[in-house]
Amino acid sequence: QVQLVESGGGLVQAGGSLRLSCAASGRTLSNHVMGWFRQAPGKEREFVAAISWNGVSTYYKLSVKGRFTISRDNAKRTVYLQMNSLKPEDTAVYYCAANGTPFGERLSAVQYWGQGTQVTVSS
Repeated sequence: QVQLVESGGGLVQAGGSLRLSCAASGRTLSNHVMGWFRQAPGKEREFVAAISWNGVSTYYKLSVKGRFTISRDNAKRTVYLQMNSLKPEDTAVYYCAANGTPFGERLSAVQYWGQGTQVTVSS
């Protein structure tokens, strides 16, 4: 059994920063690809960022590249999403995701999901 628990969401003004964390419990996920998706009101859940099991490779949605940074600490079983220069269109519930193989941007390929954390960016 795997549990992913996100934290760090909140309300921030446009241009501000937030750091999301996702702590994993249960079986080790140190050999899993991990990432973040988000879902805005009335929209489908979409890919945001992913990181390889060893942290060497990272992937980003084009609209967040250069503003968001994904990282992981396997010793702490935690993945992070540093979000800078936030925009109102970044407002969404952010979900942590993990899978044994690369999932690209496909929701259907993700095996484990967190419960989500709300990020609200005011203009």
